[in-house]
Amino acid sequence: MSIFKVNVIAINPKDEQLSTPAIEALVDTGSELSWLPEELLKEIGITPRRKRVFEIVNGQRVEREVGYAILQAEGYETTDEVVFAGKGDLILLGVRTIEGFSVTVDNIGHRFVARATLATASKRTVL
Repeated sequence: MSIFKVNVIAINPKDEQLSTPAIEALVDTGSELSWLPEELLKEIGITPRRKRVFEIVNGQRVEREVGYAILQAEGYETTDEVVFAGKGDLILLGVRTIEGFSVTVDNIGHRFVARATLATASKRTVL
């Protein structure tokens, strides 16, 4: 697991003119989803779609709303499900977002490294 910080911008996928300011987030390869401040997501019109239960590092279970956002960081962009983080929650960039960026995490240099997107073989390459 590697943890370091990057600035993340969330954009409303229904109106791309609406975006958050840069939000400092921990890049956390141990977290499945990205967690961004609830008030900033709602401020730009991102709406909760459902609730999910999460088990946090101390074993406690918490319920949070999730919705969809376009996320940008370090020159990369993807659309992903995001958690509406409440007061006291960590602000995280999770592994699904990292995979959506098509990057790997350089644990020593604490940076993203571009990689080719993984895909299944096409009919032409399988004989």
